[in-house]
Amino acid sequence: MKIKISKRELIIGICTLIVGLSLGLLFFKSSEPVEETTHEHSAYEESETTIWTCSMHPQIRMDKPGKCPICAMDLIPLVTESEESASPGEIQMTEAAMRIADVQTVIVTKQKPEKELHLFGKLKPDERNIAELTARFGGRIEKLMVNFTGQNVVKGQKLASIYSPELVTAQKELMEAMEYKESNPEFYKAARNKLKLWDLTEEQINEIESKGELQYYFEILSPISGTITMRHVALGDYIKVGSRLFEVIDLTNIWAMFEAYESDLPWINIGDKVKFTIKAFPGKTYKGNVTYIDPFINSKTRIANIRVEVSNPNLVLKPEMFANGIVTSNLSNSPADLQIPKSSILWTGKRAVVYVKVPNREAPTFIYREIVLGPDVGEFYIVKEGLEEGEEIAMNGVFKIDAAAQLAGKPSMMNPEGGKISTGHDHGGMDMGEQKPAASMKPDDHSLHTMIDESSDEIISQQFKTQLTKVFDQYINLKNALVKADAQKAAKFVREILYSLEKVDMGLLKGDAHMVWMNQLEKLKTEGEKIAESHNIDFQRKIFKYLSETFIASVKRFGVDSETIYVQFCPMADNEIGALWMSLEEQISNPYYGDMMLRCGEVKDIINQ
Repeated sequence: MKIKISKRELIIGICTLIVGLSLGLLFFKSSEPVEETTHEHSAYEESETTIWTCSMHPQIRMDKPGKCPICAMDLIPLVTESEESASPGEIQMTEAAMRIADVQTVIVTKQKPEKELHLFGKLKPDERNIAELTARFGGRIEKLMVNFTGQNVVKGQKLASIYSPELVTAQKELMEAMEYKESNPEFYKAARNKLKLWDLTEEQINEIESKGELQYYFEILSPISGTITMRHVALGDYIKVGSRLFEVIDLTNIWAMFEAYESDLPWINIGDKVKFTIKAFPGKTYKGNVTYIDPFINSKTRIANIRVEVSNPNLVLKPEMFANGIVTSNLSNSPADLQIPKSSILWTGKRAVVYVKVPNREAPTFIYREIVLGPDVGEFYIVKEGLEEGEEIAMNGVFKIDAAAQLAGKPSMMNPEGGKISTGHDHGGMDMGEQKPAASMKPDDHSLHTMIDESSDEIISQQFKTQLTKVFDQYINLKNALVKADAQKAAKFVREILYSLEKVDMGLLKGDAHMVWMNQLEKLKTEGEKIAESHNIDFQRKIFKYLSETFIASVKRFGVDSETIYVQFCPMADNEIGALWMSLEEQISNPYYGDMMLRCGEVKDIINQ
């Protein structure tokens, strides 16, 4: 039997089926457990919102930390404006960015300013105990009782015997004057004083008078007890009036002469206790007090001598021995002062800058502030103006905070007034924000140096070059000390490099040049301090390689006041990897091996200023 279904009924049936299926799907789906995806979504959004950029090339934008594809510097998080900022100068960071940038803070406190000074010096004879014997009359050396230098003598000991016709004549005059002793005493006294002026003692003159006989040979007597340090005559020599005969030095008391830089002098006072060691006697510590501070500073080395008197009864300490001294001192009559770590300071030469943490903010927030510094206190500086006790400042990662402030147009060390900085590059209107690094842009080990070595159209001021030249001069001194394997002098000259670096005014540089020098300065200081703290020549030479690489790049970029500089290379240094250095002479004098391989190397480049 056929069932006839109308068109209208068919349409109604199909619609009913579709509605039923829809209700069924909705029912079964609503009965399934709903997954919590909010947290994952938030984490994803947070990771997506963190953009990483380069402080030197702000056009670089990355979605994760790494290296800049242009200059190989560490990327920093791009900080965006926050509505919570109460001041337009505040710079805000996320907790994640703080950890990655290794930003650490410290509370500003007041402390008694104490400093431990490490001084380098040498042992010297006490100048008050030096006797120089010269001839008061002409004659001939008939006998020598002292045959070699280093011989110990006592006061009054015979050193030599001299025949002098002048003394024979003077004796005759004395004997004639003795006849007129009563009638003409002045004549007698004059004849006697003549012999005294020729260094004859009262006993010798009395013996001449008592015997009434002429003496043809006269002894030279030691005026003090001590050591013969110089013998200028030999047996049979003819001498004239004023000729040098012997030098005698009493070494039972000697001086330890230490070198102090200008910045050290405010901390050193007469009477301060000094502990020092002698390389020849490891493990033994000597003590003394400061008895004299040189009133003048050497115009070339910028140091003053500090004297410590040392007792040496057994003569074990020898002049010219090296000494390493430590003085723990404080500023006299100075109360407790505000002190902050050196690592918290960005210093342009004219301005000292710190970043103060703003209280009562949900996210870490910092603000730029200029301060006035007082004396150097070891790892700290005294603050004269600009901070209050209890404030919190950034101690590590300060450079990265400053770079973020520059990118955000906030007040920073380079731009104290704020405002967006110029990138220093013209990309023809191309939007670099979406640029992805190509494989060819991946930096290799030398990318940073290649970038710095490229010629620049920037004009470097002569004043900056002059300041950098002082650093270069001390670098050459350091290189020469390493050639001679003199670790003590190497440490001394690298301290002078660090001192000269403090005087370089980076405010004279603008744009990319300023950022390059900031990066170079940080490396030079780090590498220099490692050399200064060591007296191991092998370690100093190892670090000298890295200091040289950094400084060569700086000299090429900024220039110094020297016509020709030779960049030289030793292929055997650093486990045959090779190492560079700079020299003013074309001939090789290898600082990495010294006399062992003095001429090993070749000229790799010539810098013509």
